[in-house]
Amino acid sequence: MVHSKQVQFVVIILLLTVNCQLLTVPCASAQTFTSTAIPDSVFVRMQGKSFPEGCTVARSELRYLRLSHWTNANQERVGEMVCNRAIAQDLIDIFRQLYEAHYIIESIHLIDDFGADDEQSMRANNTSCFCFRRVAGSQKLSRHSLGMAVDINPLYNPCVRLKSAGQRTVQPSTATPYADRRGKFPQKITKSDLVYRLFTAHGFRWGGAWRSVKDYQHFEK
Repeated sequence: MVHSKQVQFVVIILLLTVNCQLLTVPCASAQTFTSTAIPDSVFVRMQGKSFPEGCTVARSELRYLRLSHWTNANQERVGEMVCNRAIAQDLIDIFRQLYEAHYIIESIHLIDDFGADDEQSMRANNTSCFCFRRVAGSQKLSRHSLGMAVDINPLYNPCVRLKSAGQRTVQPSTATPYADRRGKFPQKITKSDLVYRLFTAHGFRWGGAWRSVKDYQHFEK
């Protein structure tokens, strides 16, 4: 004999299941925020790209993150990121709070999916972290080389350099309309933006506050 309380319990479970499938915001169980050692399958993708021959950063110093995020189309995605293990928990905490606030992060793919080409990754508005490379125009290693810097929504938050003759270079090159920070457009990072507040609260420095270069996408430790 099936008791009425058992029937009520089954009905409640069914209703919760249906609601989780129908709601625009998925149930909490759908969220993914994990940090692990870099799997072999991922490391194969990185070799010769973000992890080139001669890379001085040990694989063991890096972590592989999977991060839930929201796109412009109001779609939930789980992205991939490689970072230094020293900031892995910071990034888990930050991206979880961005997800919960429904903050738009259009793309989170390994830069290896773009051949480790920073320009192509930025043009795709791709948020990324680790890539062993030097600062453009110098022999100095970027903080990205250590997995200690993150670029957020880079198409709308370009890196802007002013030359002595008044000339300006914008990276990515397709982001010129967003180099003028007086305009209004989506995903623009300012000091009042949630991304800025979360990263600085975790001890990151913002490239948008630099003097000679304005790297609006960039947060580093």
